[in-house]
Amino acid sequence: MRPLRVRHLRAVIMRPKVATKKRSEFDPTIFLSTIDGGRKIAAFAKKQTISVQGDPADAVFYTREGKVRLTVVSKSGKEATISILNAGDFFGESCLSGQSLRLCSASAMTDCSVMRIDKKAMVEVLHREHTFSDMFVAYLLRRNIQHEEDLVDQLFNSSEKRLARMLLMLAHFGKEGVPETVIPKISQETLAEMVGTTRSRVSFFMNRFRKLGFIDYDGGNALQVHSSLLNVVLHD
Repeated sequence: MRPLRVRHLRAVIMRPKVATKKRSEFDPTIFLSTIDGGRKIAAFAKKQTISVQGDPADAVFYTREGKVRLTVVSKSGKEATISILNAGDFFGESCLSGQSLRLCSASAMTDCSVMRIDKKAMVEVLHREHTFSDMFVAYLLRRNIQHEEDLVDQLFNSSEKRLARMLLMLAHFGKEGVPETVIPKISQETLAEMVGTTRSRVSFFMNRFRKLGFIDYDGGNALQVHSSLLNVVLHD
């Protein structure tokens, strides 16, 4: 079991870059901006609400700039962060499969620019533009793989490794392009929700990572993640 876990963790953080050139030739931001009707671009300030859980699911959203936080609220009123999205990510696509109500809320984690695409317009463009539909399906498959990796991470790894992996993912280590070694400030409560542990445990591990030189706090407003944090994830 141990060798399998190590190989899996390496794959999660250091997945090979494939078909980079092909995807770089198609810019979804430019393409979506040329759709006739059915779309609206809006700017959202940090912490501003973009969409609300339980509202009618009638559109797909595309993050043009900034970071978006997705949260869910239980019947008892407990809120949990389920994902943090970056520029180039979609959300709200469940409406395309017949979901009538939004499953989660979205808010701006930083100042954002978001494009809202009506369900009808999105369906039409997916049927009409094969290059875009291929890109969109590939995006959904990659995200589904990440969800499966998240589940394996939750089942088999310690909270320390899960936190290290989450920080590396937020900093884009293992993804195409240059990693964002400095990420916007994120509360320890939010990290605890995403990792599935307590705030006190997150605080303990964050202090340990800082003392070991794996992370730094940039004036209290941002977090700097170093590639050496991979040692926590890959160590078995």
